[in-house]
Amino acid sequence: MGYKLSNGILTVDIADVGAYNGSRFDWTGFITQVTLEQGKHTFCVPESQVPGEGSGGIGLCNEFGISRAIGYDEAPVGGWFPKPGVGLLQKQTRSLYSFTHDYKVQPFTTQVEGNTHTVTYTVQAMKCGGYGMHLTKSLSLCQDQLKIAYNMENTGDRPFQTEEYIHNFIGIDGNMTGKEYELRVPGVLAVEAAESDYTTDLLQVSGDRLGWREEPDRPFYCKLGGWEPAEAGFNWELVHKPSGTGVRESGDFRVARMALWGERHVISPEVFVNISLLPRQSECWCRIYQFFTSS
Repeated sequence: MGYKLSNGILTVDIADVGAYNGSRFDWTGFITQVTLEQGKHTFCVPESQVPGEGSGGIGLCNEFGISRAIGYDEAPVGGWFPKPGVGLLQKQTRSLYSFTHDYKVQPFTTQVEGNTHTVTYTVQAMKCGGYGMHLTKSLSLCQDQLKIAYNMENTGDRPFQTEEYIHNFIGIDGNMTGKEYELRVPGVLAVEAAESDYTTDLLQVSGDRLGWREEPDRPFYCKLGGWEPAEAGFNWELVHKPSGTGVRESGDFRVARMALWGERHVISPEVFVNISLLPRQSECWCRIYQFFTSS
């Protein structure tokens, strides 16, 4: 059934906690669709269009610890380690942690409170290996903006470092990736650490704008360099040029890095924030999405 936020300008559909039950993405605030009521423009698509394939990601879904899983290295094979927003995950082999692996999950207990304009998730994490964290995540609407606010407290006996980002699975009104889209990232953009020559050849950069030379026929991925989001007040802006419909993300945190992933039907700008907490310390950060159109 899910949860719905609406203010007459935006409607945000959110899956019930546990509807997505994988070991990768945060189970809370799992946004499956955003609709801009002016023109009924939609923004969210699934990672994969093939049923049963992919990660199960859809829309705006965040992940903690894609490269720094808390407590994984010291956990024994068969032991458990915590993943914020998800639960305790079981380490099954001596291999390095992989965010794509499907780990067995003991879900954390989550409380949900809200109304038509805001919803708050409180995640009570089970302590494991000396690690513990208390996560509060709130989603709220204000005019054409969606705000996602986080508070994470280290309730364990050990310090930890991790990171958080939102995997933005965006396809504006279902339009395919290609020449009709433009991504703007403040600064003098550079494509770095592209995973293939295909990605390098597909993307074209001019100043602070990135475009696609053609409709891709396979996934693409790269890191983005040269950005200066703090100076501009937003981190990225993606626009479907023929309709003037787009989405812009900003935040109140120092951007650790930015990346771009996508394929034929989806474009995913990704903005990372680093989190480093000593016992009894807490950290707050927020992301704001603005949805707009000129049609």
